[in-house]
Amino acid sequence: MTRNDEFRLALVGAGRMGRHHLAALAGNRTVRIGHVVDPVPAARAAVTAAGLRAYPSVSDLLAETVPDGLLVTAPTGRHGELAAAAAKAGVPVLCEKPAGLDAAEAAEAGRVAATAGIGFQVAYWRRYVPELRRLRERIAGGDLGEVLFVAASQWDGEPPAAAFRTGSGGIFVDMGVHEFDQIRWLTGQDIVRVAAQPAGPVTDPAVRGHDVDSAQALLGLAAGGTALVSLGRHFPGGDMATVEVFGTRGHQRLMFLDPADGDATMYAALARQAEDFAELVRTGRSAGAGVADAVAVLDAAHLATAQLTRAQEDSPDR
Repeated sequence: MTRNDEFRLALVGAGRMGRHHLAALAGNRTVRIGHVVDPVPAARAAVTAAGLRAYPSVSDLLAETVPDGLLVTAPTGRHGELAAAAAKAGVPVLCEKPAGLDAAEAAEAGRVAATAGIGFQVAYWRRYVPELRRLRERIAGGDLGEVLFVAASQWDGEPPAAAFRTGSGGIFVDMGVHEFDQIRWLTGQDIVRVAAQPAGPVTDPAVRGHDVDSAQALLGLAAGGTALVSLGRHFPGGDMATVEVFGTRGHQRLMFLDPADGDATMYAALARQAEDFAELVRTGRSAGAGVADAVAVLDAAHLATAQLTRAQEDSPDR
């Protein structure tokens, strides 16, 4: 494969996030999704109707063709087995976040990929948002001085289905990993302390005991600053995300995911991420997240989840 060749991705998982990747890469001149794997017949029928080849399993896909890379958007609990299947076939993997339900699963997926000598990138798409990249450069260049406080919020327009929420690991593993990765990446600092608290009622009885509708976490950063992560599943108008950084010499606030813009920001970032993954496979260079990032983020997410569990057990309304 030469640098100018089209990079052929196979998508594993045609659910909500898989469909976002398909939309983001439609018409892309560098990366193309031509094959889709999904065990659900209706999902395969939908992508077949759109002109793509569909298969019930990765083994069925590999029996017919070997893509340049595998884009894994299946449920989180399957990330490890799919990474292992790709590694066995020598196929590089772009794995949706968080790359496992806990740090051990993410580390094992990375170990399997490293042993096989294949590229393995974790899909934290915010690293490809130009506004956030410029903010990171400002922080690294000292424009804001020493970072004192970071506030990061992610509020979705509505909750996902109960079937997803009960198997996703909860709000910090499902949603909060984006904020944890973003804070580490922006500041260049590890998260060293976590304290979390749930907020408000759980509106869907089917997910009580598995998930909450909103939660906040206060983080301690390695250089002494702090960060606040605010998560929620009810935001009028659609999905939103903001970040605000306070330093000793400056301040900046961004709403980089605005409901008024729909999915445009995410789609543009997903396309840049896929192109960067192709660069990783071709040259070994990437601006994306790796296994060590995924492990650190999941460690923080599970500390936050443990805090939520204790807070719920201590609640008088329990």
